[in-house]
Formats: sequence, C-alpha cells, structure tokens
Amino acid sequence: MRVLSCWGKAALLAGLASLPLGAQAQETDADTGLIKAEGWEMVKGNCTICHSSRLVTQNSGSRGHWESLIRWMQDTQGLWEFQPDVEATILDYLADNYGPKESARRLPLSRTDRPDNPYPTVSDSG
Repeated sequence: MRVLSCWGKAALLAGLASLPLGAQAQETDADTGLIKAEGWEMVKGNCTICHSSRLVTQNSGSRGHWESLIRWMQDTQGLWEFQPDVEATILDYLADNYGPKESARRLPLSRTDRPDNPYPTVSDSG
C-alpha cells in the first residue's frame, strides 16, 4: 500500500478544494444517472417517458440550447406542451447540471494510438 507524503496530501486537498462547489460529490439517481438536484424528479418524470436518461446525461448545453431541443421535440416528436412553471424547472435543472462544458472534445489521439489507415492517401498515389 502506498502512503501519500505530506506534500502529496496537500496537493490532493488543494486539487479537491479547487473544484466547483457541488462537483466534489454530486449524488446521482441509481435508476437514471441524473444528478440529484432541484428539479431532477421533474426531468425524470417528463423526459424519460420517451427516451433514455442517457440522452440527457451525455449531453450539455446552455439554457437556450435545451429549450431549442424541447421545441424540436414538440414540433417533430409529439412532445406535449409544458406548463410554464414545469418548463422553467426543467430548463433550470438542465442548464445548471448539464450546462455547456469547457471542452466537449477529447484531445486528439497520438499517431501511435491510432490504427493504420487502410485507404490510399495522396502520398501513396504519387
């Protein structure tokens, strides 16, 4: 078993302290994976009727983005119109808990981590 030195413990504590409040220990619903925060049950009750909660938990966006998705579902997928207070609760929850990510893309893979390209390239034709 490896024991952290005093400096290692201090660095770990400093790293944890620098996380946004709430990011340190967000409780999630065991059934859906949704973050348990104000409004999560409203999202569970209205959104997971038609689709998996993973469509929520794997995505992110601003309040406007989530609202445009709701409008799209209403216009094309048969989603009912929400009461204004229900929609506000859903949008508040989504924007607060699944808001825009600082970086939604992973770093590029190094050349050694990628498979060989099976298709001819420009350099192969010359």
